Amino acid sequence: MIYLDNSATTKPYDAVLQSFQKVSESYYGNPSSVHSLGTDSERLLSKARQQASRLLDVRTEEVIFTSGGTEGNNTAIKGIALAHQNRGKHIITSQVEHPSVIEACRALEKIGFSVTYLPVDESGMISIEHLEAAITKETILISIMHVNNEIGTIQPVEKIGEIAKKHPKLFFHVDHVQGYGKVPLKLSGSGIDLCTISGHKVHGLKGTGLLYIKEGTHLFPLLHGGEQEMVYRSGTENVAGAVSLVKAMRMTTESYATGKDHLKSLRNSMISFLQKKENIYINTPETAAPHIINFSVPGFKPEVIIHALAEKGIFISTKSACSSKKPDESAILIACGLGKERAESALRVSLTYQNKLEEIQLFCTRFNEVIDQLSEVMG
Repeated sequence: MIYLDNSATTKPYDAVLQSFQKVSESYYGNPSSVHSLGTDSERLLSKARQQASRLLDVRTEEVIFTSGGTEGNNTAIKGIALAHQNRGKHIITSQVEHPSVIEACRALEKIGFSVTYLPVDESGMISIEHLEAAITKETILISIMHVNNEIGTIQPVEKIGEIAKKHPKLFFHVDHVQGYGKVPLKLSGSGIDLCTISGHKVHGLKGTGLLYIKEGTHLFPLLHGGEQEMVYRSGTENVAGAVSLVKAMRMTTESYATGKDHLKSLRNSMISFLQKKENIYINTPETAAPHIINFSVPGFKPEVIIHALAEKGIFISTKSACSSKKPDESAILIACGLGKERAESALRVSLTYQNKLEEIQLFCTRFNEVIDQLSEVMG
């Protein structure tokens, strides 16, 4: 089996699974309980938070454990909107955000907020000039992803952070789900107030993640109850999930240090193959993140190609896993102005440090076979 759908989810590291099992077996006490089992769990949770903060180079109390990217994005966006609506009700985001950002913003529009959805160019990049021009006295939040989940575009979040610093009334949120461990991002002193990370994108477990909340940033909690996670996320803490998340983050960070060139070489090898093929359009820009390759094969339904490759033991995808079951075109490619034909025939290959060059070469061979077979059937 060759797995090339790592932007949808990654295979958990064995060590991550082992850490989750060990903690679940030995530290099952509720961290809020006053007896020794609870105290032991609380200590372990605190240690995991400290380790996460060191990996991110932020303060320990700025790390909130969540269930993943969707919860983190919703908590950041709705939490800021509801807490600061007396200061303004305007939000700025882009047309190419993850559904958990787009739909959160649309939900806020239904209760009186206004949202500016910034357009992007052909490469999926927003314009800094457009963003600056969109800021008004009513703007309380900018939410822009770091790395696009479909085509890999890297947004200029560092520049946006500098702009945000000039407007102390507004907050800046970054969806870093696809970027963590592949495209470095400095948080401390960056102008970023909130940042979302998901565990299952970095060989952790589904249902784990964290939200960085800069000190002094106030959110309206979406969950009320026992006031866990510094009041921002009530509910009994997932200690095993938090420990396994930090384990995955550390291992992925180590993989980046030793494997970033390897990942780029895999990407370059695949792009070189695709560039030689007729009637194939590469949608991923040259300056994109190293692990995502998006391309279109007009005249072929992407689902048919995906199923044909799966029968040969190779797994890729179309668009975001959160919207891939919808039979319409890619909203991201439409926003890039690449046209309906390319948007309806797009495929996404997403890599990880564990992929090998031999796997890419075999994909190329099997892809050629599939296209030839489908061409014969189509006559």
